[in-house]
Amino acid sequence: MKVSILKSTRSKRWNGNFDTLPVDYLKGVMAKMLDYGDRMQFSLASAGPQPSYQVMNTLGKQMAFDRNHHLLHPQADEFVGANASAVLTLDQIKAAIAGVRVSSATGSRTARVVSAGSGTSRTTAAKLTDQCAAQRYEYFRNNRQSLPPAISEHSNEIAELMKKGKSVEEAFGEVVQKYF
Repeated sequence: MKVSILKSTRSKRWNGNFDTLPVDYLKGVMAKMLDYGDRMQFSLASAGPQPSYQVMNTLGKQMAFDRNHHLLHPQADEFVGANASAVLTLDQIKAAIAGVRVSSATGSRTARVVSAGSGTSRTTAAKLTDQCAAQRYEYFRNNRQSLPPAISEHSNEIAELMKKGKSVEEAFGEVVQKYF
């Protein structure tokens, strides 16, 4: 007796893991954040491969968007309690686009502060700067032979491009094309 397994053709639902979201989708989220607010939150109740999300400004005003970045009128409980992710900052979204792993534990309502040892603390933005520097150096070390000798003079510009969401490869490529 042969048993056949039916496969669903429906799109998969987002699993709630921030690291699984596509870069193009995150760039759309970042664009809405640049227009409407510096913090955002994903809906864990929305269906589809990418979640709907809401952008919040400093005054507490919120605008919701669907996975296609169109305005959304959310259900009353879509961004409440267990139905919503932690609040993420613009810096965290930029870090995710750049390929830096972002911590986003559910229940956190502010930017995460990471201990730097010896009693000091560092914000997510400082951690992003360090991670960008590490990625920049790693790329430089692995591609030193093919890069122009004076590329190190443009280190700050490469870092700024990475903070704006460019990957390390895109940032180096843009600077090389611009100056060399």
